[in-house]
Amino acid sequence: MYLVYQPDGSDEPKRWAYNPRRIMSAEREKIEKLTGRDWSDFTQAVMKGNSLCRRALLFVFLKREHPTTRFEDVDFAWEELRLEHTRGELLLIREQVAENAPPEQRDTILASLDEDIASAEDDPEEEGKAQLPVVA
Repeated sequence: MYLVYQPDGSDEPKRWAYNPRRIMSAEREKIEKLTGRDWSDFTQAVMKGNSLCRRALLFVFLKREHPTTRFEDVDFAWEELRLEHTRGELLLIREQVAENAPPEQRDTILASLDEDIASAEDDPEEEGKAQLPVVA
């Protein structure tokens, strides 16, 4: 999964590989303190679109590149920040949909996933071992 940030006026988006299993403990603890959620609740809230959680995640990635970044300085319009599944993740999701989606919805969902798969980015770190992104 990628966290993609493209502030208004920037030509190219900034893209970070986001794997909840690979966030360092000090970063996880900072996120838990900022959001008041334990790590597993946080990862689910990010996926569901919780704004505070997404802001905390963006903060962590920005701080890695700019250590003086403060949480208070991180502000974004909703359309400037998004999550994107990798091709491997989408292929796993597609397999699950093919097996489990209600027959009357399956073809529509699969067609939409196929479009997303065609344009998705690969993650070289997940080659042959893609996992779904949410930590339980």
